[in-house]
Amino acid sequence: QVQLVESGGGLVQPGGSLRLSCVVSGSDYSILAMGWYRQAPGKQREFVAGIESGGDTHYADFVQGRFVISRDYAKSTMYLFMDNLKPEDTAVYYCNAGFTNLGDLWGRGTQVPVSS
Repeated sequence: QVQLVESGGGLVQPGGSLRLSCVVSGSDYSILAMGWYRQAPGKQREFVAGIESGGDTHYADFVQGRFVISRDYAKSTMYLFMDNLKPEDTAVYYCNAGFTNLGDLWGRGTQVPVSS
């Protein structure tokens, strides 16, 4: 069974930083691309950052240079480093991966409350 498990979330103060991790396990399928999405209370899930199989990265406009997405292919792990966090970044952050001949899979999310 293929699983995506996020970790690294937790309370952080405005202006602080945090690194999220997403570990993919149990997969015999090639990963085409991976990305991070988030969902704030009362809002729809939205795209945060993505990384293609070739390493090209994409970010939502609200990131404004504050986040960096990366991927360790040897460890089957994706990261999202977040800096200069704002209260409006408060959300549950989800890992997503697209697999060849399998489709997209989601993790269960990790909570990131940004508050003083």
